[in-house]
Amino acid sequence: MYKWILGIGFLVLTQKFGYGSIGFIIGSFIDFLNRPNASKSKRSTGESSYDYYQQRASRYDFPTMLMALSAVVMKADGSVKRVELDYVKNFFNAQFGSSFTKEHLQTLKHFLDSGQIPLNEICADIKNRLKVEGRSQLIHYLFSVAKADGHVDETEMRTIEQLAAKMGVPAMEFESVKNMFYRNAESDYKVLGIDATASDEEIKKAYRKMAIVFHPDKVAQMGEEYQKGAKEKFQQIQDSYENLKKKRGFK
Repeated sequence: MYKWILGIGFLVLTQKFGYGSIGFIIGSFIDFLNRPNASKSKRSTGESSYDYYQQRASRYDFPTMLMALSAVVMKADGSVKRVELDYVKNFFNAQFGSSFTKEHLQTLKHFLDSGQIPLNEICADIKNRLKVEGRSQLIHYLFSVAKADGHVDETEMRTIEQLAAKMGVPAMEFESVKNMFYRNAESDYKVLGIDATASDEEIKKAYRKMAIVFHPDKVAQMGEEYQKGAKEKFQQIQDSYENLKKKRGFK
């Protein structure tokens, strides 16, 4: 029941099917938790990472997908930092509240300890379940995990880029999100989805388009942490536009 209420509600309120899909997925998760006598099957010694993922995905769905991707990014630079773990825990606490349990942390630990995570299958699963808007928001979340220690390492950036490609996130959308966290001389242009050769009018047009598409009101009915991410993204779009106005001297 919850999956349909949340899915349709997010779809109507945001006019974005991707966000409606997220509502459906989270709703499915809530439905499972409210199901009486839900089974608590345990992982056998010889169970593969993909079998483990499938078992957990059928039960926890969206949280399990986030846990798997979080683990990949946390391991990317060769060391799992406490600050990254705290960020993930805080995100899940804020996003899922009392539905976030110790078992979710055990799922994260399994993926962190696993020598091989079935990324192709997991990313294909996500691509089939979420529209591009939802997948883009996942990329924003993964960059937030990477930057929890104050810096996005190049290996982390490349890892997230590979995940984005596997999930079918358009290159321009990935570049926009990346340049909010991994900046260089052209980052302000990339955030707006254009390059340094763009005219002043093209910059204004790109800003107006981005401001509409990524306005925080688009995710007003989603969880607190998604709203926070949307506000940060919107602010960075505004900051990049202001930076270019000052750099080029136009109003």
